[in-house]
Amino acid sequence: MSRLNKTYLGFTFLFMAIGWGICLLCSFNGISLNDSKWLYAPFLLGGWSPTIASYLSLRGDNQVAGMKEWLKNIFDLKHNVLSYLMVAVMAIIFILPQCLISGYESGAPVFAIIVMIPMMLVGGGLEEAGWRYILQPELEKKYPFTVSTILVSVIWWLWHLPLFYIQGTGQFGQNYFAFGINVLGLSFALASIRKNTGSVWLCVLFHCIVNSFSGIFIIHDNIWGNIAATMILILCSYALVAVNGRLKVFILLNDFTCHETRLHNA
Repeated sequence: MSRLNKTYLGFTFLFMAIGWGICLLCSFNGISLNDSKWLYAPFLLGGWSPTIASYLSLRGDNQVAGMKEWLKNIFDLKHNVLSYLMVAVMAIIFILPQCLISGYESGAPVFAIIVMIPMMLVGGGLEEAGWRYILQPELEKKYPFTVSTILVSVIWWLWHLPLFYIQGTGQFGQNYFAFGINVLGLSFALASIRKNTGSVWLCVLFHCIVNSFSGIFIIHDNIWGNIAATMILILCSYALVAVNGRLKVFILLNDFTCHETRLHNA
């Protein structure tokens, strides 16, 4: 593991342990987030730990000059329509099999997603400033795409563990292993988006859409929906990476052919 990844993960789990550790201690003593609003301060520290760690580790490694450059690298909004369409389709592929197989209850109206997506920037989306900005690309320098993505999914899954024991969170009392299946599928989807586009912002957007869906479609407990969604996402991710790889080879070959033609004509 690279020095950057070690620094990043060290900061991430340190801030998570402090923030969510306080919340866990309170929860074990019967104090819920809903009862004590002051607990949202350490709760948010834990939730923002991947984001805070991203800036600190990149700044410390001299990969960004300051906050402005860091934000610019994350919010790289200029992408073609197909890239944005890919993000939307992948998000639908995640939620649709779960709705069809597991069933769901209606939560917020569908049009509420317009408001929910910006809200989810601070409700999970900006985690991608770490997981997919630093962790995934750094691992891919040493390991293949599949191994790197599985490693990220395990780390991401373990990072979420305290939430399942903190009273007042959406994850409290839920099936942690069923959640892990979803994390695996989402990790492949996010890794393929990052690999195909090179964009952190599109990963942030995908994360925000998926989190927003959880407030619109309240999925029933049924692990088969999670398994189906994850399998489809993994297959789609491999397909996207393969297509992108062939496109790059085609572009390189085309550029080489054009270059050789120019030399020949000269």
